[in-house]
Amino acid sequence: MLRDPLPGLLGPASERLRAEFDSLPPFESAQPGADTDEMARVLEATAHRLGDNYPYFHPLYAGQMLKPPHPVARAAYALAMTINPNNHARDGGRASSEMEIEAVRAIAAMFGWPDSYLGHLTSSGTLANLEALWIAGQVAPGRRIVGSEQAHYTHNRVSSVLKLEYTGIPVDRRGRMSLDALETELRKGDVGTVVVTLGTTAIGAVDPLDQVLALRERYGFRVHIDAAYGGYFRLIPEALDEPARRAYAAMDQADSIVVDPHKHGLQPYGCGCVLFRDPSVGRFYKHDSPYTYFTSKELHLGEISLECSRAGAAAVALWATQQLLPLTPGGDFARGLASGRAAALDLDRRLRNAAGGRVQPLAAGAPELDIVVWKPIAEDAAKASDLAQRIFVACSTRNLHLALVQLPQSWFEPEAEAGTGVEAGLVTCLRSVLMKPEHEIWLARIWQEYTAASAEVMGE
Repeated sequence: MLRDPLPGLLGPASERLRAEFDSLPPFESAQPGADTDEMARVLEATAHRLGDNYPYFHPLYAGQMLKPPHPVARAAYALAMTINPNNHARDGGRASSEMEIEAVRAIAAMFGWPDSYLGHLTSSGTLANLEALWIAGQVAPGRRIVGSEQAHYTHNRVSSVLKLEYTGIPVDRRGRMSLDALETELRKGDVGTVVVTLGTTAIGAVDPLDQVLALRERYGFRVHIDAAYGGYFRLIPEALDEPARRAYAAMDQADSIVVDPHKHGLQPYGCGCVLFRDPSVGRFYKHDSPYTYFTSKELHLGEISLECSRAGAAAVALWATQQLLPLTPGGDFARGLASGRAAALDLDRRLRNAAGGRVQPLAAGAPELDIVVWKPIAEDAAKASDLAQRIFVACSTRNLHLALVQLPQSWFEPEAEAGTGVEAGLVTCLRSVLMKPEHEIWLARIWQEYTAASAEVMGE
């Protein structure tokens, strides 16, 4: 079990926070249920119930996009909950609002926007994307939103909520948006925004942003980048293949960007972030409140957000993490990303070199970020899918936790034509998200448990 530094961190910090308010007269809490023995009993029962979870914090959990928050993020969040600030208005979160502005400024600078931009945190990546597409609809009313068929399903759903037409664009066998298919839609003349995904949730594919931007010069449309999963990889271009490197280098030319600090940013749920290159889009947020925005002449974050109450503790946790681990190339934070990337490449190599030819990685090549997918080789897709399900279960009995994903069968066939899209027959595959820096160290153990579970299922 991981040794947890949180109790030792919180004690002195909690004392310091209490000292900040020493000028206030003491009082006794009138909260119901304040008996400490009873609270301890309830918390012990809570801890027992929480044991019925996957061990998301452990390196042998290599399934979904779940990365444990950094201890300093957890400590800062808990510290802020002593006050429970609300980052809607300054009088609800005076200090935490400033910390949010500073934390968002660091994220904007990472993407190449050090000065002029508009941005804030949200309670999730879904809300961040909703705001980005809402602005897209305000700027280009009545025009379509398009994104790849491997883009997150949130874009289709959010477009529906916003009453905007959404069209999915076919992808190639690497899961990247097909430029030919995109241009076919652009020629129709009614596309207002193209959603470019940097890090699809299925396989971590990186859309060719630089080439989409070249099309923008001819057709004139907004570019929204959904980098909820992959945004932080901009810090490690040297670890990426050339196509992904070009895409990340062009991020500063987008109109809006979404990133989720609660993924690679080491934050608790929920913490999303939306950024706009043109700060004048703030005019679309303008609204009045009879009691909210009068305690300070400074900008209230609720004036540039669709959400009202938002946890100031999320901003405090993010600020503290970025103070400890600045978002700089070559820094400790960037090295953690590079470790996960190295683990993914290591696993992909092992799969491609596996004796007996019993597994089949993506035919188009190695992963672009830190997500690896593969399928067992079988007579047909149905049998391969069944084997994947059984190996998934066998791995979990050995404390190795993977994930499952459905992908086009053609993506695994070297002779298949590129650009077949998701209409092709689907096959259930195994999927591993190697986003913890510990995964690089534990890869040999992960491989050992996987190969043993696979041999058990296949009767070897």
